Amino acid sequence: MYINEVKLYGRLGRDPELKSLPNGTPVVTFTMATTRSWKDESGQKKEQTEWHNLVCFGKRADVIAKYVKKGDSFYVTGRLQTRSWEDKETQKKMYRTEIFVVDFQFGDRKAGSDSYQSQGGESTAPRRTEESKNDAIDYPDEEINPDDIPF
Repeated sequence: MYINEVKLYGRLGRDPELKSLPNGTPVVTFTMATTRSWKDESGQKKEQTEWHNLVCFGKRADVIAKYVKKGDSFYVTGRLQTRSWEDKETQKKMYRTEIFVVDFQFGDRKAGSDSYQSQGGESTAPRRTEESKNDAIDYPDEEINPDDIPF
């Protein structure tokens, strides 16, 4: 058995960018930062930040684009996938490893942010129902050609 699963909890590095594939399927791309903290031998606090490229298709892409923005904390599960293409200018083979989002949860909001709260204090974020938890992602049937991705 082989496992390709990624779990991340971090903050978005930029606003999600929503586009559509030629067949009309929504696709959202965004970056997420995860930071690890520790103390070295001398007791100094150290931090290391990793940046991740994320991609999501279908209904979930629409939800992410609507409710999440730069700086928001976010939890995702997904799988790693590396795509390759040939650079048109240099003719060099290029690679990009991305996390294809399978599921997600909204994280805590930054202090002073009310993006998930309406004026009356009610949450405006979508609530997950049993029906939506079991929703399968509608990935395109055909192989995705990197030239078809609009970013």
